[in-house]
Amino acid sequence: MSLLSEIKPAVESCGLSVETGVFSGTPPDKYVVVTPLGDSFGLHADNAPEYETQEARLSLFVKGNYMPYKKKLVKKLLAADFTITDRCYIGHEDDTGFHHYAIDVAKLYGLEE
Repeated sequence: MSLLSEIKPAVESCGLSVETGVFSGTPPDKYVVVTPLGDSFGLHADNAPEYETQEARLSLFVKGNYMPYKKKLVKKLLAADFTITDRCYIGHEDDTGFHHYAIDVAKLYGLEE
Protein backbone atom coordinates (compact mmCIF):
# COMPACT_ATOMS: atom_id res chain seq x y z
CA MET A 1 0.00 0.00 0.00
CA SER A 2 1.22 3.51 -0.71
CA LEU A 3 0.10 7.04 0.01
CA LEU A 4 -0.69 7.78 -3.64
CA SER A 5 -2.88 4.69 -4.01
CA GLU A 6 -4.91 5.73 -0.95
CA ILE A 7 -5.26 9.39 -1.88
CA LYS A 8 -7.05 8.78 -5.18
CA PRO A 9 -10.21 7.15 -3.72
CA ALA A 10 -10.47 9.86 -1.03
CA VAL A 11 -10.24 12.64 -3.62
CA GLU A 12 -12.61 10.99 -6.11
CA SER A 13 -15.20 10.45 -3.35
CA CYS A 14 -15.41 14.28 -3.18
CA GLY A 15 -16.44 14.48 -6.84
CA LEU A 16 -12.99 15.70 -7.90
CA SER A 17 -10.76 14.47 -10.72
CA VAL A 18 -7.22 13.60 -9.63
CA GLU A 19 -3.86 13.26 -11.37
CA THR A 20 -0.29 12.86 -10.15
CA GLY A 21 2.33 15.50 -10.93
CA VAL A 22 0.44 17.54 -13.52
CA PHE A 23 -3.07 17.43 -14.99
CA SER A 24 -3.01 15.94 -18.48
CA GLY A 25 -5.42 17.21 -21.06
CA THR A 26 -7.94 19.99 -20.56
CA PRO A 27 -8.63 20.36 -16.85
CA PRO A 28 -12.21 20.34 -15.56
CA ASP A 29 -13.56 23.22 -13.42
CA LYS A 30 -12.42 21.42 -10.25
CA TYR A 31 -9.58 18.97 -9.82
CA VAL A 32 -6.66 17.90 -7.63
CA VAL A 33 -3.02 17.39 -8.56
CA VAL A 34 -1.02 15.18 -6.16
CA THR A 35 2.71 15.85 -5.88
CA PRO A 36 4.81 13.41 -3.83
CA LEU A 37 6.94 15.32 -1.32
CA GLY A 38 9.07 12.63 0.27
CA ASP A 39 9.55 9.39 2.15
CA SER A 40 11.44 9.34 5.43
CA PHE A 41 12.54 6.99 8.19
CA GLY A 42 12.11 9.62 10.91
CA LEU A 43 10.48 7.19 13.35
CA HIS A 44 13.13 4.67 14.30
CA ALA A 45 15.66 4.23 17.08
CA ASP A 46 18.27 2.10 15.35
CA ASN A 47 19.55 1.40 11.86
CA ALA A 48 16.69 -0.97 11.07
CA PRO A 49 13.54 1.11 10.50
CA GLU A 50 10.28 -0.80 10.21
CA TYR A 51 8.14 2.14 9.08
CA GLU A 52 8.38 5.02 6.68
CA THR A 53 6.44 8.28 6.56
CA GLN A 54 5.18 9.15 3.08
CA GLU A 55 4.17 12.73 2.32
CA ALA A 56 2.39 14.47 -0.56
CA ARG A 57 0.85 17.81 -1.47
CA LEU A 58 -2.69 17.92 -2.80
CA SER A 59 -3.22 21.02 -4.93
CA LEU A 60 -6.92 21.76 -5.18
CA PHE A 61 -7.92 23.86 -8.20
CA VAL A 62 -11.48 25.19 -8.41
CA LYS A 63 -13.17 27.80 -10.57
CA GLY A 64 -15.63 29.57 -8.29
CA ASN A 65 -16.07 28.83 -4.60
CA TYR A 66 -13.38 26.37 -3.46
CA MET A 67 -14.45 26.28 0.22
CA PRO A 68 -17.02 23.43 0.01
CA TYR A 69 -14.50 21.22 -1.80
CA LYS A 70 -11.74 22.09 0.67
CA LYS A 71 -13.94 21.19 3.65
CA LYS A 72 -15.16 17.94 2.10
CA LEU A 73 -11.64 16.91 1.06
CA VAL A 74 -10.20 17.61 4.53
CA LYS A 75 -12.96 15.51 6.15
CA LYS A 76 -12.39 12.61 3.74
CA LEU A 77 -8.62 12.69 4.26
CA LEU A 78 -8.96 12.69 8.05
CA ALA A 79 -11.51 9.86 7.88
CA ALA A 80 -8.97 7.85 5.83
CA ASP A 81 -6.36 8.28 8.63
CA PHE A 82 -4.17 10.80 6.83
CA THR A 83 -2.31 13.34 8.94
CA ILE A 84 -2.73 16.84 7.55
CA THR A 85 0.55 18.65 8.10
CA ASP A 86 -0.26 21.95 6.41
CA ARG A 87 -3.04 23.79 4.58
CA CYS A 88 -2.79 27.11 2.79
CA TYR A 89 -4.44 29.22 0.14
CA ILE A 90 -1.89 29.70 -2.64
CA GLY A 91 -3.88 32.27 -4.60
CA HIS A 92 -6.14 32.99 -7.53
CA GLU A 93 -4.71 32.34 -10.98
CA ASP A 94 -6.02 35.26 -12.98
CA ASP A 95 -5.02 33.76 -16.33
CA THR A 96 -6.98 30.50 -15.75
CA GLY A 97 -9.64 31.60 -13.23
CA PHE A 98 -8.73 28.86 -10.74
CA HIS A 99 -8.41 29.25 -6.99
CA HIS A 100 -5.42 27.18 -5.78
CA TYR A 101 -5.49 25.67 -2.28
CA ALA A 102 -2.79 23.28 -0.99
CA ILE A 103 -3.21 20.47 1.54
CA ASP A 104 -0.10 18.59 2.68
CA VAL A 105 -0.64 15.08 4.04
CA ALA A 106 1.46 12.34 5.60
CA LYS A 107 0.86 8.72 6.51
CA LEU A 108 2.92 6.03 8.20
CA TYR A 109 3.48 2.72 6.36
CA GLY A 110 5.20 -0.50 7.38
CA LEU A 111 8.12 -1.45 5.17
CA GLU A 112 7.25 -4.18 2.73
CA GLU A 113 9.51 -7.17 2.20
